[in-house]
Formats: sequence, structure tokens, C-alpha cells
Amino acid sequence: MGGTVNRQQQTLIMSREDLARQTAAESSDELTKLLNYVRRNIEDLEERVQAKEKEHSQIQALQDISALINSSLDLNEVLKSVMDAIISLTQAERAILMLKDKESGRLEVQMARNMDRETIENSASFEISRSIVQTVAESAEPVVTMNAQSDPRFSAQESIISYNLRSILCVPLTTKETVIGVIYADNRVAAGIFGDADRDMLAAFANQAAVAIENARLFRQTRNQLLAITEMKELMDNVFASIASGVITIDEEDRVALYNQAAARILGTEAASIIHQTYQAALQALGLPVGLIVEDVKANGNTQSTEIDIVVRKRPGVTTLNLTFSPLRDPEDERLGVAMVLDDVSEKKRMESVRRYLPPALVDQVRDLDAAQRPQRREMSVLFADVRGFSTYSENLDPEKLILVINGYFTEAVQAITHFQGVTDKFMGDAVMALFNTPLNPQEDHVARAVRTALMIQKRMAEYHTKLPEDRWLFFGIGVHTGEAVVGNVGSHRRKDYSAIGDAVNMSKRLQEMAQPGQIIISSETYAVVKPFVTVEPLPPTRVKGRQALEQLYLLTGASD
Repeated sequence: MGGTVNRQQQTLIMSREDLARQTAAESSDELTKLLNYVRRNIEDLEERVQAKEKEHSQIQALQDISALINSSLDLNEVLKSVMDAIISLTQAERAILMLKDKESGRLEVQMARNMDRETIENSASFEISRSIVQTVAESAEPVVTMNAQSDPRFSAQESIISYNLRSILCVPLTTKETVIGVIYADNRVAAGIFGDADRDMLAAFANQAAVAIENARLFRQTRNQLLAITEMKELMDNVFASIASGVITIDEEDRVALYNQAAARILGTEAASIIHQTYQAALQALGLPVGLIVEDVKANGNTQSTEIDIVVRKRPGVTTLNLTFSPLRDPEDERLGVAMVLDDVSEKKRMESVRRYLPPALVDQVRDLDAAQRPQRREMSVLFADVRGFSTYSENLDPEKLILVINGYFTEAVQAITHFQGVTDKFMGDAVMALFNTPLNPQEDHVARAVRTALMIQKRMAEYHTKLPEDRWLFFGIGVHTGEAVVGNVGSHRRKDYSAIGDAVNMSKRLQEMAQPGQIIISSETYAVVKPFVTVEPLPPTRVKGRQALEQLYLLTGASD
């Protein structure tokens, strides 16, 4: 009995120990499970905290970088900031930014950067998945793959295999629902670099980057246009400043928009007092009576030209202007105003008037035409030549033939006058007058030139007659005198001719009237100078009309060479 109790007690004690051991084991398992659970929770919490920290860091970085890229309008600086931001946000090995060419639509690499923030220049480094890039550009949807080698969407693509591409992230650059390019980032060594969060974050960044890029492109385009406009304006200003013609433009608001240096020089008024004035006030200040022409060009859009004489301040005499008025038009042919081009033709007009009576060889020698044409008294030789018998000859000829005949004789006479550089003063009916030693043709040997001119006319007549039938033969009666005369522009403000008046002219004309056909009569004043080389026949002392004393005159018969 006692043995049985002892065994039961031992069994009970052993059961309690087993139970304790079992309980201890079970408690240990529970504790282990709890610890594992806590550890897993802590690890998960740490991962979530890290993810939140990464997300917060990315958001903060996104804000900072967005502010940075929007702080500049320089396209190159914006692109560099965008690329460095991509590397920083995604921890990519390299990032490439491609933009669409606006004309061809092709994607072209604008910039490539590596993790060291260095620009990639080697084109071999642009080995990327063109199919992924093209897919993103066409669909406007971002693409991310943690391992392109095993991704069923891309693993079969040749570029993925050839270039050993793994982690790839590609997002579109979109503005106003239009894809202008793509951002491509990858890592060719490690897989699992990018996730969906990176894709979404970079897509959000790309939207802001696209706006910044487009703004920078627009700024560059605008700046280039402004530079082109500025260069064109400077070019036009230089052109307008360098041309000899005055240019005045009137805008659509009837104000003077352009008044170049030539206009200021010609009109004697500086631009400061004319520019931006109404054209009516400007024309009045300039003394240009052309308001009605401007109004007509504005209303009808036609082109007009006119020539006017005005008096310009600080300039002597009358200024002759040639003006052309044209409408200003825009590319759509809308009228924007009127352009006036004016040329000072005063000198040209004066030279043209001089060319009528001055030998061509002397025209370019006249340095001061105004001074030469101002009236002055001087000694000169005057030649008068009259076609004898022309009045009777002309009675039986029709006007056209009559003019043809007299012009033929005048041509021969003028050629002789020109040969000895005389000034052909005027034609008076069937007579011509020539002057030697005027301010236009100063000549120390003017007496000899006048005499030799008379002899040449005589000689040319003999040659000219060989070409004509005898019934058309006419002869000059010529008179030459040397003395004082007043020479200059003679006439009214409407019409002036360069001529000489005075005793020398009157005496020469009287001698011509006394000469018979083919004769040359010279005065004693002329003979005294040319006596050494001429042959003459003294005429009986003669009373010349207008003179009291008898005059000794000479019939010129020849001269030595």
C-alpha cells in the first residue's frame, strides 16, 4: 500500500515537472512568436518610415528642383537642372532628355548627364531602348521596369538584349496635352532600382519640367526674334543713315516715325524737332507744301512724284527737291502710312543748265558753281556769228526743213566754240553768241581762243559746203571784240540764263553786223593782243553805233599755227 502511494506521488511530481517544462516551452514559443511579430512590425514600420522619409525627401526635392528649374529662362541651364534633378531623385546611372523637333517630329537628344553631374558627350553612351522611348512618346504614358531582361513586355527587344539594359524609367514631357519629348533614365548594371513611386514622382516632375523647358524655348525663340529685329533695325538705321536720299515716314497715326540724317541735312532741321510730330505740323515746319499729295497717297494708295523749289534755312538761294511719295504696306497689303523720299537736285539742275552752254570738258572743272554764276565784271572776249542771207533763204522752205538747215550750221559753229572751250551763251534767231574768260571758263589766252574759234568756224563752213548742194550754201558773218562786261545769271526767278551784258557784248554784235558773208571783223583791242600771229587787212576808220569816236577795225584773213 505504502509502495503504491509512493509511486503515485512520484508520478504526480513527474507530471508537474513535465507540465512545468511543457508550460515553459509553450511560453517560450509564444514569446518567440511575439518577439518575431514585434520585430516584423518594427521592420515594417521602419520600412514604412523610410518610405515616408524617401517620399517626403522626394517631394521636398521635387519642390526645390521645380523652383530651381523655373527660376531660369536659359534653355541650357534649365536642361542641366532638369537632368541633375532626375539623377538626384531616381539615383539613376544616367539620364537622357529628348525633345521633338518641331518640323520633323523626330526625337532628338538635347542633353545627357551621369550620376557625377557630368554631361555625356560620347554618342555611344546614347544606347537606349528606342522602342520604349517611342512607346512613351506616342502613348504619353510613363513606363517603368525593374528588370527589362526578365520583363515580358521588353525582354524580347533587341536593344534590351544588345545593350544589357535592366532598370529603365521613361516618362513623357507634356504641355497642353502635347508630348514635346521624353525623359529617359536607366541603370545598366543593377535591377530593381526604380519602382512605381519613382515613376509617379518623375511623371509629376516631368510635367513641371516640360513647362519650364517650353518657357525656356519660347524665351530663346523670342530673344532670337528680338535680336533679329534689333539687327534688322540697326541695319535699316545704318542704311537710312548712309543713303544720300532723305527719308521721312508717316505712320498710321499721322505722325512722323522716321526722319533720317540725309533729310535733316537737306532740309536744315534736326530730327528732334520733327520726329513724332503730326505730319501736318512737320511739313509746315520744314516748309514743304506737299500736304495734299500726302493725303491723296493715304487715301488712294498710289505713288506720286513732284519737284518743288523751297528756301532752306542756312542755305543760300533756292533748293530744288525731287520728292517721291509711296504708301507703306504690311504683309497683308494693309496701308500703314506714307513714305517720302526726297533728293536735293539743286546742283544737278544748275549743272544741267550749265551744260546747255558750257563745253563738257569744262563742266567737271567748275568747283563752285554758285560763285561762278554770281554777277561780276571782268574782261572777256565776245564772239558773235550770224548766218548771212538766211532770212531770204528761209522764205521758200517749210518749217521742218528750215530748222534742219539752221541746226546744221549751228552745229558746225558750236563745235568750233567747244573746241576752244568757249561758253555758248545763246542762239538768237540765226545768230550765236560765245563768251571767253567768264568765271565758268577762266582763260588767260581768251583773246587768242576767240580769234581762233572764228577762223575755225570759217574753215568748217568750207568743209561743210562740200557736203551740201550749192543752193544750200550759207555763210557766217563774225565779229570779235575784247573788253569789259558783266557776266552772271540773268533773268527772273522763274527762268534765268547765264549771259553777259555791257559794252563788250554790244561792240561784238556791231562788228558782226558790219561783216559780210564769210568775213571776220575784229576790234583794235582784240588785234592788239593777237597781232603777232594773225594776218589782217585794216579797214577805214569807222563810226560804230553807240560810240562817238571813230574805230579802227580789222578784217581777219588768217593766222599762223
